[in-house]
Amino acid sequence: MRLTLETEALRLAEPFAISGYVFEHVEVMVTTLEEGAHRGRGEAAGVYYLGDDLAHMRAEAEAAREAIEAGLTREDLRSVLPPGGARNAIDAALWELEASREGKPVWQLAGLDEPKPVRTTMTIGADNPEAMARRATGYASAKAIKVKLTGELELDIARVAAIRAARPDVWLGVDGNQGFAIDELDRLIQSLQAHDVALLEQPLRRGREADLEGLSSPIPIAGDESLISLADVAGAVGRFDVVNIKLDKCGGLTEGLLMAAEARRLGLGVMVGTMIATSLGTAPGFLLGQLADLVDLDGPILIAQDREPSVTYEDGMLYAGAQVWGSGAPVRA
Repeated sequence: MRLTLETEALRLAEPFAISGYVFEHVEVMVTTLEEGAHRGRGEAAGVYYLGDDLAHMRAEAEAAREAIEAGLTREDLRSVLPPGGARNAIDAALWELEASREGKPVWQLAGLDEPKPVRTTMTIGADNPEAMARRATGYASAKAIKVKLTGELELDIARVAAIRAARPDVWLGVDGNQGFAIDELDRLIQSLQAHDVALLEQPLRRGREADLEGLSSPIPIAGDESLISLADVAGAVGRFDVVNIKLDKCGGLTEGLLMAAEARRLGLGVMVGTMIATSLGTAPGFLLGQLADLVDLDGPILIAQDREPSVTYEDGMLYAGAQVWGSGAPVRA
């Protein structure tokens, strides 16, 4: 088996702002595993707030190269590499390589039903309320919209109000991206409820999860930055209602499937999210999205140029055909 690592810079269609950060481009690591006539591919952007950048991902992958090229399994990989982008990219390549060997699509190997289109949110980066309302209107086919907040309480409330006025028809969620303090949540939640917001994601800083204990919220609260991998899911009980699984965080589809099963066992909702990604990086999450209550996989929409073949977005729905990734056929360069 031979491992190849490549770097690609993804230019965003326009700057994308969240609490404390503005993205203009993203670097991703693309992995390829080759074994005879069989090839597997994966892509990862890493987790910027954990220092899991391109250099970190490449260093981890190179450190594990000998074990990977010796022919480890996906389960072995969970012990060789920690959760993060490097493991995600290699895990995806192992899934596709196995699919090619077996002549079966990845969804069959994963024990899933044949995948169907899923409703996905379209994300609106933080800006002034008027600009965000225009963006919401521009997503004319969207059935669900997620709004990035910054922790500026009154401005954030105005942002949500403007978007809801522009799009009274959509499911609406907000992402706090760790921008708020616990003493602001009552006011925030009251205002969100008034605008029919259906989800509040990661309002508090990572490490302040215990502050949510005893909080009574009519709006479900999702954990994102607080919940990295399978080891974190049990700690969500009593603090979060929904677990946001991102393959770059947890280390790939193999771990993501385990997280979804554990969340269900504990009575928690399942959400599948993404870092900024091309269709190659999105397709494994699409399969996990078959098991989810909420899907937030709009990464390819945010970049200036996607790969071909690509996932499709139509009438607010996302579909990743097997030709995008994991078809079970030998993959050509």
